[in-house]
Amino acid sequence: MRVLVTGAAGQVGHDLMDHCTAMGDQVWGVDREQFDICARDQVHAAITSLSPDLVINCAAWTAVDACESDPERALAINALSVRYVREACQRVGAHLVHISTDYVFDGTQERPYQEWDTPHPTSVYGISKLAGEREAGPEATIVRTSWVCGEHGPNMVRTVMQLAQTTDHMSFVDDQRGCPTFAADLVVMLRRLGLERRSGLHHVTNQGAVSWFEFVGEILRAVGKDPAMVVPIRTVDLSPPRPALRPANSVLDNAVLRMAGIAPMRDFRAPLAELVQRLK
Repeated sequence: MRVLVTGAAGQVGHDLMDHCTAMGDQVWGVDREQFDICARDQVHAAITSLSPDLVINCAAWTAVDACESDPERALAINALSVRYVREACQRVGAHLVHISTDYVFDGTQERPYQEWDTPHPTSVYGISKLAGEREAGPEATIVRTSWVCGEHGPNMVRTVMQLAQTTDHMSFVDDQRGCPTFAADLVVMLRRLGLERRSGLHHVTNQGAVSWFEFVGEILRAVGKDPAMVVPIRTVDLSPPRPALRPANSVLDNAVLRMAGIAPMRDFRAPLAELVQRLK
């Protein structure tokens, strides 16, 4: 395939470029150094000149707390830019795969969230990403994922590995639950769903729901450290408190994949162990 990846320098974009290249695709990657995702003329020029079969949109402003203080910028990057990408894809007949987030939900539901559950974001970031889903249009593949970690870019695995070198005590919240997802596995599913042109919402995560406290314990175990180094705290006890509300339950049920007969991604502990070895 001819594949264009936006946000190619990010942790998902970087792994996606590598995966598509390994699969024999003709791949182009663009990031903010090459063009402004919020500039309609630049987006249209890039996509129409390359005329890809598939556009995978990894570009986003993911600084959740920073979005709270600049909602217009969040909407411009995470929503309006998606409109421009969709328009250009329609011009050349390219299929669009757009990445979204668990933050479109408020986290008050007790069971995992399916694709048909009603979104109710409680943060500017979540609001902007939900708007981006709508801008992508009904024919696009929309992939909601969560707690992404990869070899390239900042993430929880890197943070904990660094902390473990300097301290024997750390605290993480145990009242926020989700599914850690690893970029190396996620990109395989992104390409597959795009290749098959599967429209609509898809929840795509590695399997295994944990709290942040439990996830950090698994990271420490993978690094060879004592999981007892981490202790649980409540979100309300964070100091300083986070500007953006986090969903208490952001576990995504990969219901559409299951119903479509597509095997879910493996338990997160396997790619976690692989990532730790690469980062070492």
